[in-house]
Amino acid sequence: MNNAGIIRRAPAAEYLWDDWRAVLDVNLDAVWALCQAAGRSMLAQGNGKIINVASLLAFQGGVRVPAYTASKHAVAGLTKALANEWAGRGVNVNAIAPGYMATANTQALRDDPARAQQILERIPAARWGTPEDIAGTAIFLASRASDYVHGHVLVVDGGWMAR
Repeated sequence: MNNAGIIRRAPAAEYLWDDWRAVLDVNLDAVWALCQAAGRSMLAQGNGKIINVASLLAFQGGVRVPAYTASKHAVAGLTKALANEWAGRGVNVNAIAPGYMATANTQALRDDPARAQQILERIPAARWGTPEDIAGTAIFLASRASDYVHGHVLVVDGGWMAR
């Protein structure tokens, strides 16, 4: 499960190249490297499960997070590309797209009362997600129950995308 991720917030017109590279290095390049390395081993043994972590921003544009948004769109696309190649060889590649989770990456949003209120008003579940909310999805995608699931980006967002 490729779960590392960082975020840098700034207006796109002022976004620093070093921030762009740092985000893409962790959020995309590391995912690619780990998928490729694990995939080689899994292809050789004829089975395996790879779970990438994308984001709601794999479906939306985001605000003040151009590198994060680009990286998560790319993770969703990479997940589908690898699934297309490897499904017939016994390797499942899927992704989880978390919504707004109470993690370090969202601390700045949660610390801004107006923005936090806007976010919570849009989430039908009326709360920030927790890492525990992702656990069942990860277990499903890692289990035999998902053997016929390939290239899917499964949203876990408290209903955000339903609005």
